[in-house]
Amino acid sequence: MAHVNDPATVRRLLTTPGRWAVVGLSNNPLRAALGVSLFLQRDLGQEIIPVSLKGDDVHGAKGYKALADVPGNIDVVDCFVNSSKVGSVVDQAIAVGAKAVWLQLGVIDEAAAQRAADAGLDVVMDTCPKIEAGMLGL
Repeated sequence: MAHVNDPATVRRLLTTPGRWAVVGLSNNPLRAALGVSLFLQRDLGQEIIPVSLKGDDVHGAKGYKALADVPGNIDVVDCFVNSSKVGSVVDQAIAVGAKAVWLQLGVIDEAAAQRAADAGLDVVMDTCPKIEAGMLGL
């Protein structure tokens, strides 16, 4: 059965202050992750944690090369990776005890979404926090 996003979960994740590990976030201005993460940080008051292959620091936040390297709790793992690679990121999110995974617009992996849900994580898939926030008037 196809995953359906729960509007109450979307609203709660966007309005509850938390730590968002943004996987695929670098300083590349051509990537949507740069603007979306700034929106999360500046407009929604979320703490962002950049996670990328290079471990770039972004928007004044210390970057890491892997979710397992991030100290402390992670509330949301925001996935800016290709659908074919997101399953591994979701499995890492489960392993580090994240509370939710957010698969960005166009990032779809039904099996990974189900694994996360079965592990007790909130799951949002195939949408963008900036778009959702706009629709909610945030």
